Amino acid sequence: MVDESAQGAGPDSRDREFDIVVYGATGFVGELVAAHLAETAPEGTRIALAGRSEEKLALTRGRLGERAQKWPLVVAEAGDGAAIRAIAERTRVVATTVGPYVKYGRALVAACADAGTDYVDLCGEALFVRDSIDAHHERAAATGARIVHGCGFDAIPSDIGVHVLFERVRADGAGELADTTLVLSSVRGGVSGGTIDSVRTQVDTLKRDPALRKLALDPYTLSPDRPGEPDLGRQSDIVLARGRAVSPGLRGTLAPFGMAAYNTRIVRRSNALRGYAYGRGFRYREVMSVGGSPLSPLLAAGMAAGLAGLVVGLALPPTRFLLDRILPKPGEGPGEKARARGHFTIDVYATTTTGARYTARFKAQGDPGYQATAVMLGQSALALALDREALPALPGLPGGGGGVLTPATGIGDALVDRLRAAGMEISAGVAG
Repeated sequence: MVDESAQGAGPDSRDREFDIVVYGATGFVGELVAAHLAETAPEGTRIALAGRSEEKLALTRGRLGERAQKWPLVVAEAGDGAAIRAIAERTRVVATTVGPYVKYGRALVAACADAGTDYVDLCGEALFVRDSIDAHHERAAATGARIVHGCGFDAIPSDIGVHVLFERVRADGAGELADTTLVLSSVRGGVSGGTIDSVRTQVDTLKRDPALRKLALDPYTLSPDRPGEPDLGRQSDIVLARGRAVSPGLRGTLAPFGMAAYNTRIVRRSNALRGYAYGRGFRYREVMSVGGSPLSPLLAAGMAAGLAGLVVGLALPPTRFLLDRILPKPGEGPGEKARARGHFTIDVYATTTTGARYTARFKAQGDPGYQATAVMLGQSALALALDREALPALPGLPGGGGGVLTPATGIGDALVDRLRAAGMEISAGVAG
């Protein structure tokens, strides 16, 4: 049985029928999340699988092994408000992989905020998160629901990486974070069809609404207090940087990181929600290594052009038609061996207000967008369901806990501990 003392008291009290509902369990990543929970959830954890087809849910459950064979199945269409509310009211935590979230996620977030039910997703859609904040943050704060977006490769390594870096700097009394750069140092893995579909949906939205385009380009898109944010000048997401300017040991030119437009805004929201604990002069960006060869400037420039070209290509009908035929589709993904061969290493470099240099590392085995993401989402759900007393409190929120939060502010060290136990390397220290 689950240790009830570890569960603690929360708005989703112990009389809920389930601890975790995996919504979208029949999808490619949804099944990976369910499989991870079947392998690692403590004995007695009450888990249910939810989706729109009972037949497909039964087939999914049949592939999950003996531990999952008694898990209940819950049928709910994303557009069926009553069914979605019933899910939220029956469980302590909902983990959803059903995206694009701007299309399929609004009702579930609203239901969880109303019911005081914790919620985690794989959202990489900044405008959806902004909408979620505006519509549900105050309600979730009142009910105690922790609504935590971005609990996969978007944006746990970024948000948790900066979190552990900040905690080490604070413990050392080394001042506040100033110039801080995340570098995707190495990676092997594919781009998920769900991610591509989210990008496609966001491009369509931005084409229709100039006001949303302006909001999307704001580095503080997700701020809880936009007028109170510091003016640190232009903070572009398409960045070319000299390696040595980031850290003396880095060579070559660093290329733009395609997920920076979302991740950076999550990290800046964490800073604001924590009362700007990272620092009012916290200047944050994300890039990726293309190696240290003499060709790195050309490779980095090619990456920048490729990212811009993808967005433009999806916006123009002729190239959109071609891209839709060759890009991964939702529900598709690599095989088991390819997922196992994947990996990523992220390093965060910071200079503090005292002039000290620090670095943090987040490293994991497994395809970032599939296998590693399934672990991150599954462990986020388990932390919310079973580690209530270890979750961070935020001053100014009712009970210190509810609202539309981030991985660092909503789950924090409870998630760090779980991910380390799951085999991920998460560390921080003084830069050598």
